[in-house]
Amino acid sequence: MHRNNIVKLLTLLLLTVTISVKAQHDTHNETPVEDAHSGKDIKTEIKEYINHHLLDSYDFTLFSYTNDAGEHKYIGAPLPVILWDGGLQVFSSSKFNHGETVAEVNGNYYKVYHNKIYKTDAEGTISYDEAHHPTNAKPLDFSITKNVVFIFLVGLLMLFMFSKMAKNYKKSAVPTGLGRLLEPIILYIRDDIAIPNIGKKHYKRYMSYLLTIFFFVWIINLLGLTPLGVNVTNNIAVTLALALMTYFITTFSGNKDYWKHIFWMPGVPTLMKIILAPIELLGTFIKPFSLMIRLYANITAGHIVLMSIIGLMFIFKNWIGSPLSFGLAFALSLLELLVAALQAYIFTMLSALYFGSAVEEHDHH
Repeated sequence: MHRNNIVKLLTLLLLTVTISVKAQHDTHNETPVEDAHSGKDIKTEIKEYINHHLLDSYDFTLFSYTNDAGEHKYIGAPLPVILWDGGLQVFSSSKFNHGETVAEVNGNYYKVYHNKIYKTDAEGTISYDEAHHPTNAKPLDFSITKNVVFIFLVGLLMLFMFSKMAKNYKKSAVPTGLGRLLEPIILYIRDDIAIPNIGKKHYKRYMSYLLTIFFFVWIINLLGLTPLGVNVTNNIAVTLALALMTYFITTFSGNKDYWKHIFWMPGVPTLMKIILAPIELLGTFIKPFSLMIRLYANITAGHIVLMSIIGLMFIFKNWIGSPLSFGLAFALSLLELLVAALQAYIFTMLSALYFGSAVEEHDHH
């Protein structure tokens, strides 16, 4: 199983995805969920809650409620905020009180506004330009957000699974424990994905990456279906990081035949070669782009549809509509379990297909 290679690739995967999720976290807007005292209709509240659920956050919240005094209470745990603002500023996200208060750190004041951290004053003043965009200074943000935490947790889980499986194989050739579940999946990836698409001569070079990417995407997708509110693969920066890894491996492992068929296709008239070369080169960028969009769009759409159906229960509030919505949401949840595995399979299959095209050897006569 090339345990050392899997560990190295998993470490690289975690670092790449962690950096990218921070970039995407800075591009989203967060809309707080309003309570019943806000005066907003239930449809607006549901829409805002769905938008909020899809976003990353600076703290981990299990659930929230409104007490008799009308105060919104959150049950969860704060996460570390790491900023660079004339020096390293490290503090707990509890200082923000879920974006409701201004955090004072070493004489500096920071405020979470639309899911970004801005430098402000003690009153939390936000200035705007003509397009109503904030003009406050933004410190460099290296905070450990909720998505980053679960990326590392999944990485540690995978490291534990594969390490334990490797130790069991040292004792016996017959899989035991977790190996009984993992071995059929690993053999399927090898025999039905890697070898047919890459070939027996080269497939071993890519098995570590294919196993890592499959289990990472699958487990992350499954976590997204739990009440934990973890939505890592509906973050387009994460899917971009995964797609870029496939692109770079394909690009740097491509042989001379691969590049020859891109820039100067054999057996094609010279004029057509000149026309087709830029198209073929563009195709090398379209492939990882399709990987990125496919994973992002399918997972995001599934979350939106599922939560919209759940929200119908609060709109109907009757003995016909609510049970019907619940049943439909339950059926869709079962379908999402299939989608979670299917998207991991598709990403792994297409990656293997791209690797196979990069190392394919041609006999030119």
